[in-house]
Amino acid sequence: MENKIFIDAEDAILGRLASIAVKLALEGKEVIIFNAEKAVVSGKKPAILSEVKRKLETRTLASVEKSPTHPRRPDLYVRRVIRGMLPWKKSKGKNAYKRVKVYIGIPENFNGTLIKIPEANSSKLKCKKIKVEELCKEIGGLK
Repeated sequence: MENKIFIDAEDAILGRLASIAVKLALEGKEVIIFNAEKAVVSGKKPAILSEVKRKLETRTLASVEKSPTHPRRPDLYVRRVIRGMLPWKKSKGKNAYKRVKVYIGIPENFNGTLIKIPEANSSKLKCKKIKVEELCKEIGGLK
């Protein structure tokens, strides 16, 4: 149980949360993140949405199988952010990515203690912010 770390993403800044999760995963610990939909992205809502929608337009004309897939569910979106911070093409990055698990909400059968990351607390933000749940609703993830 000491090798597993349970993180609560509620009101946590997504980038800071992801960077801490990456460091722990590269150290060999299993990182499990709950409440992924309640994580926060800093910035104005229209700017964030336009950036994400621009990325969604990336595709290929050659083959549908070779075109990139874009996550629209909050748990998959957070996991993709974490993957972007890992050395994905190296074996240590792939192994670290396998040790990261992200969930929407908290499972009923969970009986551990959740860690809040003080460095990632969004109450320090003086700018506008948007939750990952709202972001995913706008791009077609959750209804």
